[in-house]
Amino acid sequence: MKKYILFLLFALPIFAFSQTSNPKNDRKIIKKFQKELNAEYRNEKKSPLRGDNFTHFKKHPFFPINLDYKVTAKFVKTENPQPFDLPTSSGKSKVYQEYGKATFELNGRTHTLTLYQSLDLIKKEEYKDYLFLPFRDATNNKETYGGGKYLDLKVPSGDTIVLDFNVSYHPYCAYNAFDYNCPIVPEENKLPIEIRAGVMYEDIYHH
Repeated sequence: MKKYILFLLFALPIFAFSQTSNPKNDRKIIKKFQKELNAEYRNEKKSPLRGDNFTHFKKHPFFPINLDYKVTAKFVKTENPQPFDLPTSSGKSKVYQEYGKATFELNGRTHTLTLYQSLDLIKKEEYKDYLFLPFRDATNNKETYGGGKYLDLKVPSGDTIVLDFNVSYHPYCAYNAFDYNCPIVPEENKLPIEIRAGVMYEDIYHH
């Protein structure tokens, strides 16, 4: 979904604490995500990087894997969602709808994030169950990109959804604002805490 979304442009009442049933497997999945992201950015046909940024790219910096940032959230589906225009980094907009809300505890506080669906994507069979979670947090403009990060998710089968911020990533426009047009994080998805997980950001890309 990540690449598809970016080219289109372009994780309680009863709350569960951060938990994992198989830490070893979780770490393996996160390392696979990191390896694949690095490979994508080194691939000339797939990478958003251009010029010297592509030539000199070796690998992304990542926060240390921390399974406290894998949380099981209470999920509530939005009834009768209405399409809306989500602004993008180019000043244009893309049509999305709210799919639901995920409420979880992290760092001793309760947080709620809104999950969205692209009305373009859900027309395609292979993407009809994909959800988009853009968010900002207190690491933005410091260790991470000022515009925030994204998580790719799938429609949950029950009333919980897992959010693993260890696999959160930056939009392509964080690395190449000229060729990519990325959704801006809605105000409601700005977290007042630091999410020290997932991809970090290097000063060389600031623009």
